[in-house]
Amino acid sequence: MKQTSKIFTAVYKKSGKWYSGWIEEVPGVNTQGKTLIETKKNLKEALSLILETNRLISERSKGKSLLIREQLSVFA
Repeated sequence: MKQTSKIFTAVYKKSGKWYSGWIEEVPGVNTQGKTLIETKKNLKEALSLILETNRLISERSKGKSLLIREQLSVFA
């Protein structure tokens, strides 16, 4: 499957000495870091891992039941 670039919304919050970050569109993608730069790096990695894991889970479902794949575009 061809991989394409997608745009997500990253949100960052400073709490004391730490930053936390999450992706609005994908539940479960969140992280923290001591600096904003570290948090941004960690968040990119967390998002990549979640998306890769979701693709692997979907691939393992092949053959067990009918899967229909299509691109979906929405504006929110």
